[in-house]
Amino acid sequence: MGEKDITEKLLEAYNEVFADIVNTLLFCGERVIDPDDLEDYPTISGYKADGKIRELGRDVAKRWRQQNIRIAFIGFENQTEPDPYMTLRVAGYDGTEYRAQMINLKKGEKPYPVITIVLYFGFEKRWDQPVTLYDSLDISEKMKPYVNDLKLNLFEIAYLDRETVSKFRSDFRIVADYFVQMRETGDYVPSREEMEHVQAVLQLLNVMADDKRFEIKQNEKIEEREVKTMADWLTKKLNDSEEKGRNEGENRMGKLINILLNQGRTDDLSKAADDPKYREKLFNEFQIA
Repeated sequence: MGEKDITEKLLEAYNEVFADIVNTLLFCGERVIDPDDLEDYPTISGYKADGKIRELGRDVAKRWRQQNIRIAFIGFENQTEPDPYMTLRVAGYDGTEYRAQMINLKKGEKPYPVITIVLYFGFEKRWDQPVTLYDSLDISEKMKPYVNDLKLNLFEIAYLDRETVSKFRSDFRIVADYFVQMRETGDYVPSREEMEHVQAVLQLLNVMADDKRFEIKQNEKIEEREVKTMADWLTKKLNDSEEKGRNEGENRMGKLINILLNQGRTDDLSKAADDPKYREKLFNEFQIA
């Protein structure tokens, strides 16, 4: 499982975030799905090809049910780049799920719908690949009436309008706001809205946007008392960076002082203390990184 897959799931797998994404994108903000009515569903399914069992893996999947009545199966697929075969992949995911339902149906039961939502996080360019199965295939007009079409439920997060972004009620609003800002201005003014899942939001932005400002160091512990908003986090990163810079500068200067003193070059030491350009020249001379 790749790093992106793991990171995406950390945030979207929370029921309230999952429900919020579906309610906002599919139902225009109406609270149709209650987070308590969602249950986790295996993201890996199998199919047989060439005599071998192969796997299909969704990014996030949940079953929506009310009072033991299954309403729908909903899956998320996350994309950072347009995929020319996305319609084929979704057709495979959906078909595999319907096949699984058919095998387990009891007499008189009907299968429930399968919905796949594609979340595209690219902000430098729009989705420019097929969004229907017809457009993905080399198919003649004469054959089209006999081939079932499929249309992607595709949402370009960076291209959502501000009204839609405001309808998100979970931490995903902060995620969507980031991508919209990056698309509009190429920069990000951090939100002061408090987050519930701080680490999950930071990890998603770090990987999906490849933005090192949100990188969390290994074993780094985020104190919720200190970091509640994106503004808090970026302030912390700035302070950490400045402190690191001071420490590195002090270490470099310490090494230079030791070398010059050992060589009896006190005049060079005095000049280096007052002249940044000469000091940098000595750093290069002694290969002090």
